[in-house]
Amino acid sequence: MATQYGTQMGRLRNSLPVDLPMAGDIHGRVRVFNEKVVLAAQPTSDIVEVARLPKGARVLYGILDSTVSLGSSTLAIGIAGNSGKYRPAAAFTAVDTPTLFGPAAVAGEALATEEIVILTIAAAALPASGTLRVMIFYTLD
Repeated sequence: MATQYGTQMGRLRNSLPVDLPMAGDIHGRVRVFNEKVVLAAQPTSDIVEVARLPKGARVLYGILDSTVSLGSSTLAIGIAGNSGKYRPAAAFTAVDTPTLFGPAAVAGEALATEEIVILTIAAAALPASGTLRVMIFYTLD
C-alpha cells in the first residue's frame, strides 16, 4: 500500500529542500469578519456590504444566523460581478440556527485582490425587524 500526500503534506514530505507552504495553508490564524445586519425591510433593489477581506485572505467558510425567518426573500452572498460566489441565492428560514455556507471551489484559495462581500436580496424584501449575523472565517497569516 502506497502513502499518498495532499498538496501541503507533499511540500513538507516529498521535496528536499522542504518547500514550505504558505502560512495561510498550514498553521494560519483563523480570523473572522463578524457583521451584524439590522433587518429593516431592505428591498430587493438593495445590496448590503457585509465584509472587507484583504488580498491574500483564504476564505474557509461562512455562517449565517438570524433571530427571525427571512420568509420568502432570498440571499446570495458574493462580490460585485459574482453575487453567488460564496452562497447562491436561496431562502434562509432557520431561526437561531447557525448555518454554514461556502462552496468547495473557493474555500481555502487565496484572494488575488481585496474583496467587498455583499448580500444580494431577491424575491422579496427582508423582514422589518430582527438581526441577521453574517460571519466570514478566513486565514491570512
